[in-house]
Amino acid sequence: MLALAACTSPPETSATAAPETPSPFADCAALTAPPASATPSSSSAATSPLPDLSLPCFTGGQQVALNDLRGPAVINMWASWCGPCRDELPVVQKLADRAGGRLHVLGVDVGDSRAAAASFGEGRSVTMPTLYDRDRRLLTALGRANLPVTVFVDAAGRTNVHPLPVDARTLSELVRTHTGVTVAP
Repeated sequence: MLALAACTSPPETSATAAPETPSPFADCAALTAPPASATPSSSSAATSPLPDLSLPCFTGGQQVALNDLRGPAVINMWASWCGPCRDELPVVQKLADRAGGRLHVLGVDVGDSRAAAASFGEGRSVTMPTLYDRDRRLLTALGRANLPVTVFVDAAGRTNVHPLPVDARTLSELVRTHTGVTVAP
């Protein structure tokens, strides 16, 4: 049953929109600075860093090196053609709205055309910073095939990958457990 709850591949598309497709998403410039509430970690525990790759920001196109992303952070991977993502992405946007600068919340659009992603984001009132991963590079690097996937990064850079859809209550609990930040559902 869980296999049916996740999305594996996009439907066939015949064309990709031009890069000048208007973006509803915020710029990504602040993602590599630690959130205001982040405290330097003195932990010597081993970290499980994000994959060593860069993805373009959906808005503006500048490359964001995932290794430069500073936690605490929540990274939600989604696509317009993914049914569970359609329910989950607005929940993640509400987390971004309620986080108040205590953690970075960003999306990664996976396998979409720019037009489909922008239309979906606009239709769901999604404004959080979003990276664009047409070729599914991050999903592949994380060893995942299905969407949605949510990655939690704590202040020390440790990651936890959650491969299933989440509701508001579950997301709030996972954020507290894996980043140490409490945000009401």
